[in-house]
Amino acid sequence: MARYTGPSWKLSRRLGISLSGTGKELEKRPYVPGQHGPTQRKKISEYGLQLREKQKLRHMYGVNERQFKRIFNDAGKMPGIQGENFMILLEARLDNLVYRLGLARTRRQARQLVNHGHITVDGSRVDIASYRVSVGQTIGVREKSRNLDIIKEAIEVNNFVPEYLTFDADKLEGTFNRLPERSELSSEISEQLIVEFYSR
Repeated sequence: MARYTGPSWKLSRRLGISLSGTGKELEKRPYVPGQHGPTQRKKISEYGLQLREKQKLRHMYGVNERQFKRIFNDAGKMPGIQGENFMILLEARLDNLVYRLGLARTRRQARQLVNHGHITVDGSRVDIASYRVSVGQTIGVREKSRNLDIIKEAIEVNNFVPEYLTFDADKLEGTFNRLPERSELSSEISEQLIVEFYSR
């Protein structure tokens, strides 16, 4: 299944979650798109709830179905709770950490920065958005990319870096210090529903 590239605001409203992280999509019209959106009162089945939760998380991180399922399976091989491990593995993706460090305003922007070769890991260029960053590795911006407007603008508006990362704004460099705890990740997601979806 290909990655969704349609209008993200419409998708945000359908899933009931802000995919941009700004919340603007849901301010004006906090209901599903379409002419019956404001009056829809459909009861969702258990399968429907599980599917919606999966789609919410998949679109939040901008991952296609095949990659999503592979990460889910990897999470099942780790000690601990599969749903929590799954969220942590998604969080350790390079494009997500570029976004978390404030080098891009959205995950989609962060993915472009990585794909176009602007990002380094431990000093070496990495252009694979799904690259899994290990604890202790350092994410930086290539010398020739440091003056990109997209990065400058993102840093100006970003004032929050999660505690599991450290960021040096002068060097445009951040370190993945530890794996995040579940409480530091999105409270809008019920990962247990996703585990149930794949266990059907």
